[in-house]
Amino acid sequence: MQIAKVRGTVVSTQKDPSLRGVKLLLLQLVDEEGRIQQEYEVAADSVGAGVDEWVLVCRGSAARQILGNEQRPVDAAVVAIIDTVHVEDRLIYSKKDQYR
Repeated sequence: MQIAKVRGTVVSTQKDPSLRGVKLLLLQLVDEEGRIQQEYEVAADSVGAGVDEWVLVCRGSAARQILGNEQRPVDAAVVAIIDTVHVEDRLIYSKKDQYR
C-alpha cells in the first residue's frame, strides 16, 4: 500500500461495463515526509474518499481482492481514508488539522 492525496475525479462515459458505477479518483502519491510527489495514478474508490483527503491505495492483484473488484480491470484501489500519519514520533498528517 502507498499513501496518496486525492486531487480530483476521473469521469468516463465510455468504459468497460464492469466499471459502471465505480467512482474513479485521481491520486498524487505522498512520500514518508509528507511531500507530494509528481506521480499521479487513477484508482477505483471503495471508501467514499473526497478531494484533498489522504488515502491508502493498493495496487495490482491486491486491488482486485476488494469485494466487488474481483472481475474488474482495476490496477489500483483506494482502501482507506487516513486520519493521521506519524513517522518517528512526528506528526506528518492529521485530517482534522486540514479542515480548520
